[in-house]
Amino acid sequence: MKTEELRKTDKKELNKKVLELKKRLSDIRFKFAANQMKNVKEAANTRREIAQILTIINEKK
Repeated sequence: MKTEELRKTDKKELNKKVLELKKRLSDIRFKFAANQMKNVKEAANTRREIAQILTIINEKK
């Protein structure tokens, strides 16, 4: 999602999105540990998405 779209969404939806991304990151880490990952940058991209959303949540306070 673009940051403009994220800024328009409400806080509850952003928190829900963060929880989904954290679960996805956990799954990525398990796959990486089991050598099933093909795209190793996926973990970094997911962490970046989480950071962007958390920054927007903090801005809304």
